[in-house]
Amino acid sequence: MFNFGRNQLSQEEAYKQLKSDKNIILVDVRTIEEFEEDGHIEGSINVPLHTVPTEFIKVAPNKDAKIFIICYSGARASDATAYVKRLGYTDVHNIGGVSTWRYGLI
Repeated sequence: MFNFGRNQLSQEEAYKQLKSDKNIILVDVRTIEEFEEDGHIEGSINVPLHTVPTEFIKVAPNKDAKIFIICYSGARASDATAYVKRLGYTDVHNIGGVSTWRYGLI
């Protein structure tokens, strides 16, 4: 079940924070193919949704770090956000999808 709305942060606010705080960990949970072929936000780390249970801790070992999660439309990001919050991460935000990101992809 999707978790839309919870821990949601507007993309405008996310962009502002990403520009001012270089410590934010930006995780893109799309597939490797989507990440590489369709473009991604500069500085984002690809952790495909199906690998979150085993790989997330490797990119974000500090459970108190500020983490933004994105996917294509926001649905997978919502699922990942809910999951990592259940793991004890305290500052995790779904910032939606790259399909609506208007600040550039690489």
